[in-house]
Amino acid sequence: MLPLPFPRRRSKHIWNIGFVIFVCLIFVVVYNGKTKDLLGESDENNQIMFINRKPDFKAVKHFNNDEKKAVGENPADMLKVQEELDKIKDKTKKPLGQPLKLSKNLDIQERIYEVQIQKELDSVIPGFGELGAPVVIKDEETKEVDEVIKKEAFNKIASDKMSLNRTLSDVRSPKCRRIKYDVNLPMASVIIIFTNEAWSPLLRTIHSVLNRSPDQFLKEIILVDDFSDKEHLKGKLDYYVTSHLPDKVRLVRLKERHGLIRARLEGAKTASGDVIIFLDSHCEVTQGWLEPLLARIKESRTAVLVPIIDVIDDKTLQYFSSNGEFFEIGGFTWSGHFTWIHVPEREKKRRGSSVGPTRSPTMAGGLFAIDRNYFWEVGSYDEGMDVWGGENLEMSFRIWMCGGTLETIPCSRVGHIFRSFHPYSFPGNKDTHGLNTARMAEVWMDDYKRLFYMHRPELKNDSAVGDVSKRKELRNKLGCKSFRWFLDNVIPEKFILDEHVLEFGKVRNSVGDKSLCLDTLQRSEDNPYIIGYYPCHNFLASSQFISLSNKNHLRREEMCATVDSQNRNRNAPVRMVPCLDDDFSQKWVHTEKKELKNVQSELCLDRGSVMSMADAFATKCRGSESQKWYFDNTNIV
Repeated sequence: MLPLPFPRRRSKHIWNIGFVIFVCLIFVVVYNGKTKDLLGESDENNQIMFINRKPDFKAVKHFNNDEKKAVGENPADMLKVQEELDKIKDKTKKPLGQPLKLSKNLDIQERIYEVQIQKELDSVIPGFGELGAPVVIKDEETKEVDEVIKKEAFNKIASDKMSLNRTLSDVRSPKCRRIKYDVNLPMASVIIIFTNEAWSPLLRTIHSVLNRSPDQFLKEIILVDDFSDKEHLKGKLDYYVTSHLPDKVRLVRLKERHGLIRARLEGAKTASGDVIIFLDSHCEVTQGWLEPLLARIKESRTAVLVPIIDVIDDKTLQYFSSNGEFFEIGGFTWSGHFTWIHVPEREKKRRGSSVGPTRSPTMAGGLFAIDRNYFWEVGSYDEGMDVWGGENLEMSFRIWMCGGTLETIPCSRVGHIFRSFHPYSFPGNKDTHGLNTARMAEVWMDDYKRLFYMHRPELKNDSAVGDVSKRKELRNKLGCKSFRWFLDNVIPEKFILDEHVLEFGKVRNSVGDKSLCLDTLQRSEDNPYIIGYYPCHNFLASSQFISLSNKNHLRREEMCATVDSQNRNRNAPVRMVPCLDDDFSQKWVHTEKKELKNVQSELCLDRGSVMSMADAFATKCRGSESQKWYFDNTNIV
């Protein structure tokens, strides 16, 4: 057999070259795709990038609080989600997860960060949490979730399954949606303080501000790291900010733990916007949140504003909201805590519209907007306060007493994860709330500080409170009004425990040589409870401070006594419930026989044969020694 001619050998050689080229092309394509995935350079149709993932609408299911019907199983809901995603895509011009400023020359550590970030994006379950829906955790994950909540004070597992760019329904009142704002508004610096915050809620806060704030009104976002020591908040966060976020996002790192108050001061010092807006690091702003705040400050530079703060459930991450017109404003307790109160009728009449700026005596303190120059003019924060606590009431009283106003803006809505405890420690384990509130009381509450110290007698003359002379000088310099003025003009509904009352103090009954007093028994006053009897203290403890008001309420600060009189033949429990002026069951009289008689039931407070701690009760009035009660103080002439 003759050897093969040369042309056959050349053909095989060419085929081998072609095969090698083909393999190389495949390698280049695959490698290029992997590189693009790693570097975040995939095009806008790449399904790895979250923003273009098609939502899993079967998972988008929650209940509208007003209509009580399922959301997320019809074309209208699908359209809502896609419209929201399109808005974000049109605004950012890049899919979420795609670096904005990334060089191809990544070092090894940067590649590691990028891989971690892409892995986290890939762990997002499409549709979870969309339109504010709850995230449903599998049964087998329940135990792990419970352990995480004990550590983080919220469901981090659910948060990590949600997009950093999750969609939210427009929760504003229809009246708000019809308002047209000035195109020339001041620019805002948004300041977010964090210490050891979890990754996903922090970034979701940032992205929600970027996505739902008109670019022309957002000057900058300033992230202030209060000396976090968690690994994900170190180099990885630096990398994310510089490569995945626009230049208007800046990260400021503090070299030692400052605490919320002083960290906010550091953030404010670096701000350059006309208005500074403080947000917590676990928030989500909603559509149209920014414009009403800026517009109101443009009208009145001394107006300090808070949005309506909606609840993001700490376990399911569901976004709860009201109808946009019913909301509460800030109050306070004599123990120095913030509380929510109803908008009084006088304020509803004054504001005119249900979505108009609504005056609030106090603010929660986590979220508010203020003219940047006015912030410094009116005294910023008390630098003598440590970490957290009391600063919100201090600023609230100061704003009102020194010529400004504090207002809730109903057309601005921000969601907030309300945690049941702080997932971080306080330096020195000090009672910073108590000490800070004592500073506030010394400077701003005048003689009414007596009611605070009744609750916290151990703080009176405590050297740890520190020197408040500079803050008193500030008050004099600003020509601020008295706390009496604040009570009369800003919150006239506030019940003052020892004013406008018939009798007050300990309510004592003595049978033999054993005296018992009405006492809360340290039961929570957040909900109705049965008041009790306890041996009388030799000092005025807050748990035994009871007033008989001019309106004939036997009451505490917010709770009034009533009688469970369904069975008049037995001891009827005396129950404390929220005070209502027109509730006849809450009326009591102190008779000439010293009986405390409930007007509706006609039963009298009775100690019976009780000699120690027990629940209080009322029985048929008979003038016995066990039904005779005496107050420490009386205003009856």
